[in-house]
Amino acid sequence: MGAEDVEIKGRPVDAQTRCVHYRTELDVVAIRFACCGDYYPCHLCHEETAGHPSRPWPSAEQDAKAVLCGVCGHELEIREYLGVTACPRCAASFNPRCALHADLYFEIAPVGS
Repeated sequence: MGAEDVEIKGRPVDAQTRCVHYRTELDVVAIRFACCGDYYPCHLCHEETAGHPSRPWPSAEQDAKAVLCGVCGHELEIREYLGVTACPRCAASFNPRCALHADLYFEIAPVGS
């Protein structure tokens, strides 16, 4: 399965999940939103097109496959994605600045829990 086999909603601009908001070489992930189960390139795409408010994945569900590598189509578990800087399958680098707004997508469990 590749990224082209998964429907990416919102405002994508290419087959590697870049969108009108985030389209650098490193912006190659799409997030499956907990509220609807649909993949979007970013929180802004969801906000503009989903028709409902977003909800972050609960910290207890970090084993959910909710991140799609736009380069190879590999689906990562949340826990796995939060622990890497590149796709474990194809080694495509992910944008490290995405960590600045990870809380929009995922409840981050406190350290030690």
